Amino acid sequence: MLAPLPAAAGLSQDALSGVGFSPPPNAHLPLGLTMRDADGRPTTLGAAIGDKAALLLPADYECKTTCGPALSIVAATLGETGLTAGDDFRLVLFGLDPTDTGAEAKKFVSARVGNPALLRGVRALTGDAAAIRTLTDAIGYHYVRDPENDAFAHPNGVLAVTADGRIARMLSSLALGPTDLRLALLDAGEGRVGGVLGRLTLLCYGFDPAKGIYTASIARILQIAGGLTVLVMAGAIGLMMRATRPHRRAR
Repeated sequence: MLAPLPAAAGLSQDALSGVGFSPPPNAHLPLGLTMRDADGRPTTLGAAIGDKAALLLPADYECKTTCGPALSIVAATLGETGLTAGDDFRLVLFGLDPTDTGAEAKKFVSARVGNPALLRGVRALTGDAAAIRTLTDAIGYHYVRDPENDAFAHPNGVLAVTADGRIARMLSSLALGPTDLRLALLDAGEGRVGGVLGRLTLLCYGFDPAKGIYTASIARILQIAGGLTVLVMAGAIGLMMRATRPHRRAR
């Protein structure tokens, strides 16, 4: 279990004590829940997940701490699993803030998922307060809003889920490995669910507005994620250069 970050903004330790990610036994996603896609069209959670395995990632689309790096890490790790987005899995995000718009969801995703092949399998959802609460209650995702700083204290985690809405595995979105992620998605694709899922409590909440800096833990995460993003972009550019380079004819 990961310890929560110290309060560095407007919320007290008491307020933060209830924040965590602990899916209840035999949790089942509300697949018929009405939400909106990134184009603002009504859809359901089940339609977004589709008929294969999916990763379900809660996010604050306007987050200034670890939500963006978490998505970058998830996207980079998915690229190393050997699985194909859209064919083997989907990546489904949902916003925690009921005021989030489809445009904000698109901007959040496009800034961090640069692989067009992966983008084929990404679905970014928004919802009203009731829909978000229904979904977070169903998966045991506990968060709290900091009205003073217009931010959310929430856990960093991602679920591998089956097409019929069961939870196969819970993983930290900031500490993913390609082997574990591949196995989680394969289990979800086969309809196999795990046993005790445990609890994640590493919080996305660490900006100190008084000093204009991040707490040490958040800063370390952002540095690691930034380096990972640079490496992924460099690799993608290298592949594109190789693909567009004229082939020399054999002599």
